[in-house]
Amino acid sequence: MANLTLAELSAEIESNVRLALAEDLGSGDITAQLIPSERLAHASVITREAAVVCGTAWVDAVFRQLDARVAVHWRVKDGDRVEPNQVLFSVEGPARALLSGERSALNFLQTLSAVATRCRHYADLVDGTAVKLLDTRKTLPGLRLAQKYAVTCGGCHNHRIGLYDAFLIKENHIAACGGIAAAVATARSIAPGKPVEVEVESLDELRQALEAGADIVMLDELSLDDMREAVRLTAGRAKLEASGGINERTLRGVAETGVDYISLGTLTKDIKAIDLSMRLSL
Repeated sequence: MANLTLAELSAEIESNVRLALAEDLGSGDITAQLIPSERLAHASVITREAAVVCGTAWVDAVFRQLDARVAVHWRVKDGDRVEPNQVLFSVEGPARALLSGERSALNFLQTLSAVATRCRHYADLVDGTAVKLLDTRKTLPGLRLAQKYAVTCGGCHNHRIGLYDAFLIKENHIAACGGIAAAVATARSIAPGKPVEVEVESLDELRQALEAGADIVMLDELSLDDMREAVRLTAGRAKLEASGGINERTLRGVAETGVDYISLGTLTKDIKAIDLSMRLSL
């Protein structure tokens, strides 16, 4: 469960942007053709609300793919906190390219900044504890890596990327395999070295997961008392992850039980795009 870094995402960013531009431009921006092709312009982008910035590389890629003559000048970087009416970046070059790229660029920036902003808010709620807040697979189709990168910009952490990089053995897997021990043993034989996590719904199931040698145990909707007892019983033999039904009101209490991780679908799922505005001048 290593965090994604921007250096790992160059091919993904180019692919995200190609798809976004193809979706938006189709056979061509007919409105931009109202402007003479040689006309130059510059523009600035501001935020209308407080936020944590994320998505600068996606913005750069939008204008680079449209026209290499466009220059983007950033006044902030990913992870920065910004205030209402603050200028985030300016851009200059052919007017057609600036206008054709505006929507795609802002879509990436406002969506990824929304994730980073939410994550920063949740990370601040558990400040001073040792817990790490983890994302989930509840992401926008096609933008999983982008959103998971945004999670890290907001001070939270990445869970598994998909169904291929770690085992997460849930109730139905356990039933189909004939029990927790059998499921964990089969996982070890299928992909030695891959992390094995088991979801449990009781302290008895926790004991079974520990005896089976799980690397991580997910405590699904256990009470705070049971979480504290789970920490005592585990005594460092595995990492403990709390999940299910956790919200802003209950988050701090869960963190203070001593669990290692808390996973939250809301970090990437329940977001509202940051309000941005681009102002163009010729």
